[in-house]
Amino acid sequence: MKKSYKVIVAIAAASLVTSVAVAPANAATKQKVCIALDTGGINDKSFNQTSYAGATASKKKGWASTVEYLPAASSSEYGPNIKKFVDKKCTLIIGVGFAVADAIIASAEANPSVKYAIVDHDGLKNFSTKIPNVKGLTFNTNENSFLAGFLAAGYSKSNIVATYGGAPYPTVTIFMDGFAKGVAYYNDIHGKSVKVLGWDPAKPSAGTMVGDFSSTNKALSISQNFELQGADVIFPVAGGLGGTTAENSKKTGKSITIWVDADAQKTAPQYNSVVPISVLKGLSESVQSVIKDSYDGKFTNAAYVGTMANKGVGLAPIYKPWTTKIPAALQKEAMQLQKDIAAGNILALYEN
Repeated sequence: MKKSYKVIVAIAAASLVTSVAVAPANAATKQKVCIALDTGGINDKSFNQTSYAGATASKKKGWASTVEYLPAASSSEYGPNIKKFVDKKCTLIIGVGFAVADAIIASAEANPSVKYAIVDHDGLKNFSTKIPNVKGLTFNTNENSFLAGFLAAGYSKSNIVATYGGAPYPTVTIFMDGFAKGVAYYNDIHGKSVKVLGWDPAKPSAGTMVGDFSSTNKALSISQNFELQGADVIFPVAGGLGGTTAENSKKTGKSITIWVDADAQKTAPQYNSVVPISVLKGLSESVQSVIKDSYDGKFTNAAYVGTMANKGVGLAPIYKPWTTKIPAALQKEAMQLQKDIAAGNILALYEN
């Protein structure tokens, strides 16, 4: 009998809170958009870079008169950076990443006339309270990570795959959950026993984490240890640290790397030889969405939710030369699975 799994996204609390519209602080043509980056730098080939690209694209489309950013070397700079933006009269301040959320929310409560958004956070201060002038930009990344896990299991020659996270934020572990469950689904329907190192949805406290998104030495050690245990596919959910894992894959030839957040074909093409696919968040699209809403005077605190159905999450097309390296039958199965996930029919695939 096949096991029955259900992939669940923990954003239900957000849907229980009535959305609140916030009037534009300035005329649309004078909108000043300011981006508070997480650690890792503007050229992290991941979260910061792709989110900021959405802001610059919005400026080109005429939705913002100015766009600027401030980097953070550590978490201690989140609050001061946001304070600088308030002092500069920014009309929309966007924090990049779950880690920046507390600083954004604190500033929003102190400055109710300024609009705020948080990339990868639902905008909730706790499980019942939304801040009127904060919009969360969220993503059902368990959906596309499930698909990545299925592909990883089908591709693995050693029957061992692995994943690790930067830090145990819900926005990180949701990827790892989806990946592990995708492997479990592949095992179930194919009668295989592909093993996942680094994460067990039933034992999240034992998951493998770097502790941050910038410690390259630790990310390298984790990647090498996975290879020593036989893993030939590694899925790092750690922002720019994915480059460390991919670099190791190139050096050793023992594993391949699944990219996360951004499209590696565009942001890190030097890893094409070891990166077959990218698990995408529509980071740029979500940032553009909130900037456009603010420009149009339609800003609310209702969370944006990216799904496979609305193309807010997905997989980048399989890169060359991987289109010929990944079995055609596996690619066909994955294409159908993607359609079923988008249609909300995933449970039907687990049941008799």
